[in-house]
Amino acid sequence: MAEITAAMVKDLRERSGAGMMDCKKALAETNGDIEAAIDWLRAKGLASAGKKAGRTAAEGLVGVATQGTKGVVVEVNSETDFVAKNEQFQAFVRDVTQLALTTGDDVQALLGATLNGSTVQEVLTSNIATIGENQNLRRAKTLSVGQGAVVSYVHNAAAPGMGKIGVLVALEGDAPADKIEALGKQLAMHIAAAAPLALTGEGIDPAIIEREAAIAKEKAADKIAGKPPEVVEKIVKGPVDKFRKENALLSQAVVFDGKTPVQDFVAAEAKAAGGSIRIADFVRFQLGEGIEKQQSDFAAEVAATAGVKKADPVA
Repeated sequence: MAEITAAMVKDLRERSGAGMMDCKKALAETNGDIEAAIDWLRAKGLASAGKKAGRTAAEGLVGVATQGTKGVVVEVNSETDFVAKNEQFQAFVRDVTQLALTTGDDVQALLGATLNGSTVQEVLTSNIATIGENQNLRRAKTLSVGQGAVVSYVHNAAAPGMGKIGVLVALEGDAPADKIEALGKQLAMHIAAAAPLALTGEGIDPAIIEREAAIAKEKAADKIAGKPPEVVEKIVKGPVDKFRKENALLSQAVVFDGKTPVQDFVAAEAKAAGGSIRIADFVRFQLGEGIEKQQSDFAAEVAATAGVKKADPVA
């Protein structure tokens, strides 16, 4: 068995475009023969798609789909915004979003689901190879209600049902369907613009609240110096309560008039519609949020894969 070095892995990766682990395996399978390893990778269908697997995918599209009392929002990433305009990529986003309506929002289950005679993962891998960029089915979320509707909205739409921001709002109630739908569109547009963190102030992530409390303490450092804990708590409570109010959907002022709380707005619309309507839940996906673009240390990456230290020379 020939020794598989970091230099060999690097050479094969550059020539074939396959991932490092695949290159290492190919070299092991072919006793270190570079040309045979390239053929092995091509036979396995890894040479094209694997080349892009290490790149950060933070662009792409958010897709939404609804069906009566159920809706889904899905994020599929690519490396560049240019791919978001690609018809093949858009078709994939549209098909996967529709599929998620029945499959659900578990990403692994969705990747294993059947799409056009193949699994979603296989179609995705093929798209990576043919389009020429890394792509990733990042996340999905479904909402449903027993009675009412789930309404969607897309901001900065690149095509019907897909764009940079996707919103679902689940409205429970017995008001006329057209009234619920119209209200849902207004609320979804508000959510896209105002980006609430939770339905209620109590539902906001405790870690976020702790951070806001720490900021409030720092801002009021002069006021709280030497004060007993109960006084400090009262001083900090004001800014934290304000943060909760401004970032919880029900207590936010609707963007249409800048003063009416969403909860009051919904109550007024329900009364006018002659039925009950309440916001059961919502979800807002903004493309690429939370993804950090990082520069990788290629030499260290290759060395780690080949089992050698970064300091070792890599030809």
